[in-house]
Amino acid sequence: MKALFYTREYPPYVYGGAGVHVEYLAAELAKLMEVEVRSFGDQNETTGNLTVKGFPFDNPVFDQANDKLKAVLKTLSTCVQMNADDIDADVVHCHTWYAHFAGIIAKLCYGIPLVITTHSLEPLRPWKREQLGRGYDASSWVEKTAIEMADAIIAVSRETKQDVLKFFDVEEDKIKVIYNGIDLQQYVVTEAASTLEQYGIDRTKPFVLFVGRITRQKGIIHLVNAIKYMDPDTQVVLCAGAPDTPEIAKEMEDSVKEVKKTRNNVIWISKMLDKKEVIQLYSHADVFCCPSIYEPFGIINIEAMACETAVVASAVGGIKEVVVDSETGLLIPLAQQDKAPFEPVDPDQFSKDLANGINKLIADPVLRASMAQKGRKRVEDHFDWIAIARQVEQLYQSLLV
Repeated sequence: MKALFYTREYPPYVYGGAGVHVEYLAAELAKLMEVEVRSFGDQNETTGNLTVKGFPFDNPVFDQANDKLKAVLKTLSTCVQMNADDIDADVVHCHTWYAHFAGIIAKLCYGIPLVITTHSLEPLRPWKREQLGRGYDASSWVEKTAIEMADAIIAVSRETKQDVLKFFDVEEDKIKVIYNGIDLQQYVVTEAASTLEQYGIDRTKPFVLFVGRITRQKGIIHLVNAIKYMDPDTQVVLCAGAPDTPEIAKEMEDSVKEVKKTRNNVIWISKMLDKKEVIQLYSHADVFCCPSIYEPFGIINIEAMACETAVVASAVGGIKEVVVDSETGLLIPLAQQDKAPFEPVDPDQFSKDLANGINKLIADPVLRASMAQKGRKRVEDHFDWIAIARQVEQLYQSLLV
């Protein structure tokens, strides 16, 4: 059997959880079958059963296009190019709407089964209109078309499965819940601390860590607003880059600048670090905070748990299936509006609750240590890529009988 992956992100061009997912799933599946990855980029490599080829995204034809539509038009163009090479795979597997149009074409033109992994859903990300303008209508159409014509859909959590059933016309038996995973040999506690030294993090003081993109979805502005309620001795390390829009980048800059007027222990690392650097941060952090307002799974939480760090996270989406409240971390309720833009009804209260959770764990090293141990065990028991790859293989096989 041979699987063909279509994806926007693949190393070295990874900026989010979907890219992490594709990298590790492809590597693990390649131990079981032949895997070809077609991605946005300039990759061109073959290692054993795994072949990776990149396709150009920056097509100059669209340089004069409307700024908000440019990314969408380039995306659709790249998806067409990804199908120019002949396909000899038994199944095509797409990741995020950016690659879904390639999957639509592959199914229609080559007649092979289509699998869609729902890393996120456009109807639950209305803030994307800030980034894409009317292009958000195009991305929503692409996603809806791909999901509704797919032969199988992988939901990364039980709640995501319910969201798929709510927003799309699909048969329930086509949806399989398969969690994201982690490389348990790579994500382990390390004593290395060069990254902390590089960015001026004081190892004698506790610190809370955020890792993620600057986007409405990740809720980072709520965490920044929570800083004023945190114990003043707690360092705050924000490993946050790749802003969705200039507007949210400016909002982030202004919010951090305001906080720094009253405390000098807020450290903003505004670029995406490599794995070894992030693992150092996870390993030495006293608390990891995930303040997302929408999160189908939240792979960053299992990364932190694997590195034996207690988690404070918003109780939304798949996070509730990953973090066990009061056992591997604390879940912070998020009373949300029942319609777009799905922001907290009381943003300041949410920020206070985040801070209270962080303060509680910082003040209780015994509880943190217990959560660290239980978090690692939970990851080992439930989120190992080896077992997850076999579930995906079984799903592929079910489409070929």
